[in-house]
Amino acid sequence: MDCSRASTRDPERWLDAAPPFSGPLARRVCDWIRRWEPDLTEAIKWNMLCFTGRKLVCGLSACRKHLGITFFRGTELDDPQRLFTPNAMSTNILGIRVTSLDDLAPGALRQLLHAAVHLDAAPSLPPPPKAKREEWPMPAPLSKALKNDKAAAVFFAQLKPTYQREYKVWISTAKQPDTIARRLEETLRALRSGKKWAKRREAAALPELRRRGARQGNVIRPEE
Repeated sequence: MDCSRASTRDPERWLDAAPPFSGPLARRVCDWIRRWEPDLTEAIKWNMLCFTGRKLVCGLSACRKHLGITFFRGTELDDPQRLFTPNAMSTNILGIRVTSLDDLAPGALRQLLHAAVHLDAAPSLPPPPKAKREEWPMPAPLSKALKNDKAAAVFFAQLKPTYQREYKVWISTAKQPDTIARRLEETLRALRSGKKWAKRREAAALPELRRRGARQGNVIRPEE
C-alpha cells in the first residue's frame, strides 16, 4: 500500500498521474472493476483508488515498478488460483502484485472481486474458520546471524510465533544481497533493543533516547 499523500482526490486524475509503468496497468484493471461491479463507488484513500460497497472492498496502488491490487477482507476469500501475495502481518488485508497483465488471469480476478462484493453485501455472514498457517521456514541468513548475536537470539526466541514470522518473511522476501544485508542489520538491531518487527525502526533512535532519558533520570526498557 502506497501511503504517500495523494496529489488529487479525483479518480480519473489519479489514474492520469500514475507512474508510467503501473499507470496503464491501473487503467486496465480499473476498467475491469468498473465493468464487473458497476455499483461500487470510487474514492482516493491513502493514495489508493478504492472501490466501496457498504465498506471498502478493494483498491489499486500505482507504484513505480508494479501495480498493487488490495482486497480489504482478503483472508475471508477463497483464492484457488493463488493470486494473493503471502502476507506476514496479522490483518485481513491481502494483495496481488502485478507487473504484467499477461501473468494475471482476468477470470480469477473477476471471481475474487465478485466474492468480495458478496461478502461486503452480507456483513452478517460469518467468516470461515481461520486455517492454521504453516510455520514459515527459518531463512538461512537470519539463522546464521542469530547464532552470532546472542542478545538478538534471546529476544527472538521469546517472541510469539506470529511475531517471529514477521521477521522471517521480511528476510525471506529480500532478493538482492544488499537488501538482505540491510534487513539483517536492521533486524538484529531491533531484536537487541527488544523491538517487534512493526516497531523495528524505533531501534535506530534508541541510543539518542537513552541518552536523553539518562539526563532526565528515566530508564528505557525493551518491550515485553
